[in-house]
Amino acid sequence: MTPHNASDDSRWSDLDRPPLNAAALRRALVREGGLWSELDVVQRTGSTNSDLVARAVAGKAGEGAVLIAEEQTAGRGRLERQWTAPARSGLFFSVLLRPAEVPVDRWGWLPLLTGVAVATGLSKAAGVDTALKWPNDLLVTVGGEERKAGGILAERAGTDGVVIGVGINVTLREAELPVPQAGSLALANAVSTDRDTLLRGVLRALEDWYGRWRAAGGDPVASGLQETYAAGCATLGRKVRAELPGDRTVVGEAVAIDGDGRLVIATEAGVQEPVGAGDVVHLRPV
Repeated sequence: MTPHNASDDSRWSDLDRPPLNAAALRRALVREGGLWSELDVVQRTGSTNSDLVARAVAGKAGEGAVLIAEEQTAGRGRLERQWTAPARSGLFFSVLLRPAEVPVDRWGWLPLLTGVAVATGLSKAAGVDTALKWPNDLLVTVGGEERKAGGILAERAGTDGVVIGVGINVTLREAELPVPQAGSLALANAVSTDRDTLLRGVLRALEDWYGRWRAAGGDPVASGLQETYAAGCATLGRKVRAELPGDRTVVGEAVAIDGDGRLVIATEAGVQEPVGAGDVVHLRPV
């Protein structure tokens, strides 16, 4: 057996976790007539979302700007939860969208659209079945268990823009996971963990879905988004507990995604309650 010294891990990390090839990604994704207008890779930052929102508000980024970090030190999820991972162990990126032709009241579909695109891209590029937990979690199966391998966060950028951040655990090992319920593509037996390949697949799928949705004026039915999201949503058909603002809790079966992207919960009292914001916990299959 080859001797191994733990101190060698960082020395050989370029072999284990190679850096992204920014030039190759630009050649593959940034093209005339396409959505992606610029693509930057930074070695380290606090949050790609915060950075890209600031650029957008300052007029220094246009629609289709992509910002990727090899490492995030202050990545955020919903409800201000922290998202951290070792350098080059995942995909941490944000994109700027300006859907001017879509009514603002339909912009709430953008995180769900991104979830569909990420799941589609990972299925093709990594060979991993990725399910969606409403509203913004990406689930994979590790050892027969449902684990969170990624998440999505959307933030307004001025009056006409939305920045969508995506974090995906790619090569994290069991000992590196922040919590027991977390997972990674590698632990889910992905056929590929090449981050360049995965990112190309995800961004191409996102460009495709965003184009469909925008062409339909943001209509979730005409674009096929509502049906596709529901088909891939692991929350539907489950008994759930929704923890809502104001310390209110709703328990019941998740039965539908409505036209506004809200989760509809059928309570034991026979009421169908739409939930637009909150923390949803999967309790058990119904």
